[in-house]
Amino acid sequence: MRTATLPKARPAPATAPAVAVFVDPPSAHYLRDALFDAADPALNRDGGLLPYARAREALAQDGIGLHTADHLHECRYLGTSNHYWSMGPLENYAALASRGDVELRGFMLFEPPLVSPGMYAALPQLTRDFAEVFVHNIVGDGYSLRGVDVTRLRKFHWPQPYDDVVEPHWSKRQRRNALVVIAGNHNPGRRKPEQYSARIEAIAELEPLGCIDLFGRGWERWWSRSSLWRSYWWHRRSLLKAYRGPCDSKLATLSGYRFSLCLENMPMRGYVTEKIFDCFYSGTVPVYQGGADVAEFVPADTFIDARDFASWSDLWLAIKDMSDAQWQGYRERARTFLAGPGGRAYYRSLSEIFVRSSRSTGALQRSAS
Repeated sequence: MRTATLPKARPAPATAPAVAVFVDPPSAHYLRDALFDAADPALNRDGGLLPYARAREALAQDGIGLHTADHLHECRYLGTSNHYWSMGPLENYAALASRGDVELRGFMLFEPPLVSPGMYAALPQLTRDFAEVFVHNIVGDGYSLRGVDVTRLRKFHWPQPYDDVVEPHWSKRQRRNALVVIAGNHNPGRRKPEQYSARIEAIAELEPLGCIDLFGRGWERWWSRSSLWRSYWWHRRSLLKAYRGPCDSKLATLSGYRFSLCLENMPMRGYVTEKIFDCFYSGTVPVYQGGADVAEFVPADTFIDARDFASWSDLWLAIKDMSDAQWQGYRERARTFLAGPGGRAYYRSLSEIFVRSSRSTGALQRSAS
C-alpha cells in the first residue's frame, strides 16, 4: 500500500459535487496530481501527460473534479459519489472497497500479459470488483478468460497525446536513410509470445549493412538482469555497434530518420501502443510488427508490415531506395489517419471513458431524485 495510514472516510461536505473521479496511476511519480501536470518537462516528455490533462479538462466542464487516488485515500476533494479507477496497481483498492462513498468504476490494463502477467491472472477478481475492466482485446488473445466476467470487459485504446503531426519534427527534411530503433533492454524470461528477441535479431542482421541505429537504456549494461538471456549475449557485439545511447525525446530522435523499426513487445490482438503513433507524429515511416489485426485499427497503407518480408535484409533492400513520393505518401496517409475517426479513438480515449462513466452516474442520480 502506498499510503501507510488511511484516515477514516468522512461524509462529503454539503457543497460537494455529485461525482468526483480519482485515478491510481501506474507509478508513484504521478501522485499528488502530477499525472495531470503537462507543464512538467520530465514527466510530460513528448506529450505523454496530455491525455490525462485533457480528461481533467473534459470532466471540469461537467463540474467534476479529477485527482490522483492518494487524495481519495486522504479523503480530500470528495464528492457525494467517488469513482475510483486503477491504471495498474492491484494492491490499493481493497482498502476502498468497504467505503460506502467509493465506487470501483474501472481498471485499465495498459501493459500486455508478457509485461504484467499478475494483472491478467487477477482478471477474474477484477471483473467481480470493478464495473468495467479495459483490455486491449476482449477475446482473450494472450490471456485466459477462465473465470472472467466477459460482460465487464471493454476494448481499450492506448491514450495518445496528439490528433495531428508534431511540428517541426514532422517537417524535418534532413534525415538519415536508415532505420532507427528506440527501445530499452528487457529480458522476457520464460514468458511468451514475445518480440524482444525478434527486435534483437533484426538489429543484429541489419547492423552489418550500416542501416540501423539503436537508442534506449540499458543496452551497454552487460551486468544487469535485463541482459542475462541468450538473445542479448548471442548478439551483444552487433547491439553495441548499433547502439547510440539513450534519447531525451523520442520524437526528436525519430525525426532524424526516414524509417523506424517498430515492434510491439508482444504480438497480441488489439495491442497498439504509442510506438507507431510516435512515428506518425514525427513523420517517420514505421516498419511495424504487432498484432495480426493491426490493420483493423491503423490503416495498412500508413506503415510497412515487417511480416511481408522473408528476412530483415530483404526488407531493407526493398525500402532503401524508396522514392520521395512513396515516402511522402506514407506520411500524408498517416497524417490523415491521425485527424480522422480512427486516430481520434486513441486521442479521445481517456476523456470519453471518464466522461461517459461520470455522466451515467449523474443521470442515475437525477432520475432517482
